[in-house]
Amino acid sequence: MDGPDAKRPPVDQPSDNGPHTGGGGSGAQDPAADAPRRGRHAAPLAGPELVPLPGSSREPAPQALHLPPPSGTPDELYMEDITVTVVLRRAGTAADGTGSPTSAAPADVELATRTFTGLGARVVETDPVSRRLRIAGPVGLLCSLFGTELDTVSSVGPNNESSTHRHRTGGLSVPAALDGVVTAVLGLDDRPTARAPFHFAPAAAGNVSYTPLELGRIYDFPAGTDGGGQVIAIIELGGGFGQADLDTYFSGLGITGPTVQAVGVDGAVNVPGGDPQGADGEVLLDIEVAGALAPKATLKVYFAPNTDAGFLDAVAKATHDTPAPAAISISWGQSEDQWTAQARTAMDDAFIDAGMLGITVTAAAGDNGSADAQGDGSNHADFPASSPHVLACGGTRLEADGSTGKVASETVWNDSSSSATGGGVSDTFPLPDWQQHVTVLSGAGPATTPKGRGVPDVAAVADPQTGYQVRVDGTDMVIGGTSAVAPLWAALVARLAQTRGSGLGLLQPQLYPGETQAQAGPGFRDVTVGNNGSYHATPGWDACTGLGVPDGTALQGVLATGTGKS
Repeated sequence: MDGPDAKRPPVDQPSDNGPHTGGGGSGAQDPAADAPRRGRHAAPLAGPELVPLPGSSREPAPQALHLPPPSGTPDELYMEDITVTVVLRRAGTAADGTGSPTSAAPADVELATRTFTGLGARVVETDPVSRRLRIAGPVGLLCSLFGTELDTVSSVGPNNESSTHRHRTGGLSVPAALDGVVTAVLGLDDRPTARAPFHFAPAAAGNVSYTPLELGRIYDFPAGTDGGGQVIAIIELGGGFGQADLDTYFSGLGITGPTVQAVGVDGAVNVPGGDPQGADGEVLLDIEVAGALAPKATLKVYFAPNTDAGFLDAVAKATHDTPAPAAISISWGQSEDQWTAQARTAMDDAFIDAGMLGITVTAAAGDNGSADAQGDGSNHADFPASSPHVLACGGTRLEADGSTGKVASETVWNDSSSSATGGGVSDTFPLPDWQQHVTVLSGAGPATTPKGRGVPDVAAVADPQTGYQVRVDGTDMVIGGTSAVAPLWAALVARLAQTRGSGLGLLQPQLYPGETQAQAGPGFRDVTVGNNGSYHATPGWDACTGLGVPDGTALQGVLATGTGKS
């Protein structure tokens, strides 16, 4: 049995484990392979027979700079203890078909536990219902179990900030005994995985802004509802909040705010950074928008590390918490091609679980137009908004009277390529059944049927120049971005679930049937002016604002019947 004391090969020579070193046997070439490996955590130990893990190939991190080891000997680095998330297949694909619809088969959990512990790793958490194991051990041991090598690098993350993290390239492998049982291994490479799409309003004359209560009036949230008895889960990958900010903010609106609970995931906790323009801005924006619009709901804020493992673990814990939330609000994302296929699939499977449990997941569509901040000249959809199992939320520019709710104009939000609603066509997920009738207008036209899942589904105001009045770290400010639209829709979902007496689950099959290429469906006010770069607004669904912005009272009627038709 291999373990921490097993002899490893010299760092500049390949392991005896053949094609599974330096990238898990994927054939991908590590760009630093010919350079001195001063930053290596470990070369793989000679270990068990391995088989490639489909979808695990990873590209180098942007502008990755390999760093020399910190103080200590290479052996000390090699012994550093880390924890990763291993995802198992659904019970339905196991030979005996046992388990709940969302869970892993007991036999698969037992096999994985026995295999990993038998090879020297520790299983520190087992969650069969979400099909996850948390596996811990020295870096060198985990490298040998998953057929890879890890570096320490500094790279530029999705938020354009540099960070130091573990790094791998190429694919992974798993012990042969777990071939087909393990579907993803996340967290070996702990580079930041997502950014929060929120923007501060520039100090310009003529800017207008709204409280969430005014937006509830403008979007006609149904009267007699307040989210009572419902839970809204909010996913955060950084930042924190202070109760004093919330108390001041909600009292300033003249309301009693919701109960807000912080939940730590994978060691992350609620830690306000004291920087209103940092991650705290996202956290407070989410809580204050959802809390003002659903003040009798309970808000549970799940803080997780900004890694693929942390993101998945937070979504899984929120989905399978008790009581189940009516909605999960996600304001973090990244261009879908920047994710590994295994991470996208694991996340999408978690969203499928949510829908099966009656939970609606709302996700921001991004704030960087149709290119989604990618510099290759192509269009990109943002994930997780591009998952067909979440309600993707786009953004508008709104001119309205907050006191009366009367709208003067509402158009696509587009201030510039770096300040515009995301939206477009997925390169990863196929066109869902409920979108088979939609078309996209790009450039001079004509409109065509998209080849993949169209983003977004719905919209609301996001332009920071017509943004949300919030309070962050003791400072009153105006923030915009589609990250505000996700909690707005989550609050509306909670209020609709309150009236129906049950969760709504995946909403799109109920929202799309009444929409045509000529007009929005019932429950929506159409947005037909503007573009987000490549894509143009049109009557009916479009790749800028989806079906449109909510008419909450009308939507209540649509969902009461469940037909999606007037």
